[in-house]
Amino acid sequence: MIKFGPSGNSESFYAAGYSHTEQSAAFVRGMGLDCFEYSFGRGVRMTEAKAHSIGNAFAEAGVEISVHAPYYINFANPAEESAENSYGYVLDSGRVLAQMGGRRCVFHSATQGKLSREEAVALTEERLKRLCERIYASGLENLLFCPETMGKIAQIGTLEEIVRFCKIDKVFLPAVDFGHLNAREQGSLRTEEDYLARLEYMIAELGYERVKHFHVHFSKIQYGGKGEIRHLTFEDTQYGPEFAPLASALVKLKLEPYIVSESAGTQAEDALAMKRMYEQAAAVR
Repeated sequence: MIKFGPSGNSESFYAAGYSHTEQSAAFVRGMGLDCFEYSFGRGVRMTEAKAHSIGNAFAEAGVEISVHAPYYINFANPAEESAENSYGYVLDSGRVLAQMGGRRCVFHSATQGKLSREEAVALTEERLKRLCERIYASGLENLLFCPETMGKIAQIGTLEEIVRFCKIDKVFLPAVDFGHLNAREQGSLRTEEDYLARLEYMIAELGYERVKHFHVHFSKIQYGGKGEIRHLTFEDTQYGPEFAPLASALVKLKLEPYIVSESAGTQAEDALAMKRMYEQAAAVR
């Protein structure tokens, strides 16, 4: 089943007087949404008891939970110490995710730095192979680790690079941030055909069954010559991308991803807007 939900808590969550993540489960379900992404952006700092408490709340509400690993992961840093830290950030995120009862862990792969693009991508690929070994050694192979497409041109994370990384092993599943792609490609996503080209490419490279339930981040994003600048809301009319053409493409290809809204403050409301657009597209088909 396709799922829609927010990344973190929207402004409306706090305006309603809520403050604890456990309360997010009923809030999200009350809006008619199906999933929620918890961010460890600044570090994995959660006790096992808290993870179980959050997991129980989401299980009771029937809302699937995923996590985002810390933002400062960089598998292209030549320093082995940096690589060790990055392994730890992903594995720690996975362990807490398992305690929460979730299955998807999104992470940023790397930044190019002073290496050539191919050197950085190749080093990231080798490091992800080692990460894969550690995932299995840690007993986390039943989870899905989702390298994300990135919005800044200097970051490793084109769609082709993410697909390349996901060919390493079945534990890796693409996290396609269409706002990021649109930003790094200077407004490339406009029509249903634009989305179909990306989706059909993934299916050709990874197979339909792996792509059917891939991970999605979506928001409108302001961009400049170097790519992403900042996340916006669906109210913005200057920058894209628009979700309706993607909804039609998903329906046409019978794909049912896990779709997370990363709008700036209105993520729950925009997630619901996407769900309604998808339902409308499905009804037309």
